[in-house]
Amino acid sequence: MLSVATVNHHTASLDVREKISVAENELDDLLVRVQRHLGPTAIISTCNRLEFYTTGTENLEQLTTYLQQETHMNEIEVQDYFRIYQGESAVRHLYRVSSGLESLVIGEAEILGQVRTAFAHAADSGVDDSMLVRLFHGAIRAGRRVRSETSIGHRSVSVSSIAVQKIRDHHNDLQKANVLIIGAGEAARLIAESLVEQDVSQIYVANRTQSRAESLAKELDGIAVQYSNLMEVVNDVDVVITATGAPGTLINFEEMNKTIQFRQNTPLLIMDIGLPRDVEPRVSDLPNVTYFDMEALQEIAAENGKARAQEIGAAEHLIEEELKEFSVWLENLQTQPTIASLSARSEKIRKDAVEKSLRRLHLDEAQQDEIDALTRAIVKRILHDPIVALREYGNQDTHYVEVVHKLFGLNDEFPSLTDLSVSDQPEDDRL
Repeated sequence: MLSVATVNHHTASLDVREKISVAENELDDLLVRVQRHLGPTAIISTCNRLEFYTTGTENLEQLTTYLQQETHMNEIEVQDYFRIYQGESAVRHLYRVSSGLESLVIGEAEILGQVRTAFAHAADSGVDDSMLVRLFHGAIRAGRRVRSETSIGHRSVSVSSIAVQKIRDHHNDLQKANVLIIGAGEAARLIAESLVEQDVSQIYVANRTQSRAESLAKELDGIAVQYSNLMEVVNDVDVVITATGAPGTLINFEEMNKTIQFRQNTPLLIMDIGLPRDVEPRVSDLPNVTYFDMEALQEIAAENGKARAQEIGAAEHLIEEELKEFSVWLENLQTQPTIASLSARSEKIRKDAVEKSLRRLHLDEAQQDEIDALTRAIVKRILHDPIVALREYGNQDTHYVEVVHKLFGLNDEFPSLTDLSVSDQPEDDRL
């Protein structure tokens, strides 16, 4: 049974999400642990969601028990903060996620890449479960269609863009502002690029890895600063933006309290979009310090969602189309291995017989090709009715599958769907 357990910005506060957040360098180890308990699993981990997609458990109790163990939550907390979907509901949820409909900022583009990354991590860990593979292929295709066939992706917004909007709303003159960006990942880069468009006075970049800070600063025509001198730079800027996702607090209350003593009442705006948060939220109690985290962006995000109501309807229609495609594939999942096995066995018998006859007949190449084509056509016509019947009845009654196996002497073990040739898969699924 396909299941997904999700904790996200709809179900849990930022305080809860940051406690169970997974750093990028921890994801591979988490996958190993999860698959040891739940079987084939893929994990989506972003600043606003942590989701486990698995086909390895039929028992919801087993899944919730493992979530308690992994997240160090009790049973009531897991029930309060996690939502669990199974079957078609799980498929629909991932399709909505990949299309940006479940994002904090409706229609944001980054999530599709994050879904791809989750699938790649799962594949690298050895997951080749046919249902998970088909699920993520379908989700990526649904996300692509929503972005290309609806207007939801035409006015692209993101967490980074609304963060800059929030900063602009609370700073009188960004063109005169000196800005420090802490972090050099994708979120930091997107914010930095938006700030360049606002023509800020100066951008400073700090990162634990100095070379990455220097690289981003060079792209922005900014200045890379030493990470060890972080608070000295904070003392000289008007805006601080943090987006590291690193464990632990980078700027705590005590450090900031000391720093503001030297700022002579100059206002400081801090935008913290890290998960876990990079800055201790208590700094907002200090004079002349304005602090925003991800939850402060909810109001702007909600307004964006209302403005896109019509686009959301069009996207949901496409998702339902893609969901039907998955349902058809799922219905054929039971019979497809038998059809593949029947076709493979028939082709082997045909090929062996033709080769044996051709060795005796001494025909020229054109005659050999004619016989080969003729025998292929005969086998195809013979198999047509059994295959049609299998597809029509075999998914409702396994007796039909068993009868075909006995009548045609097929192997007891079905071939894996992942062993089928690429040509047997829908063209859009060949990623």
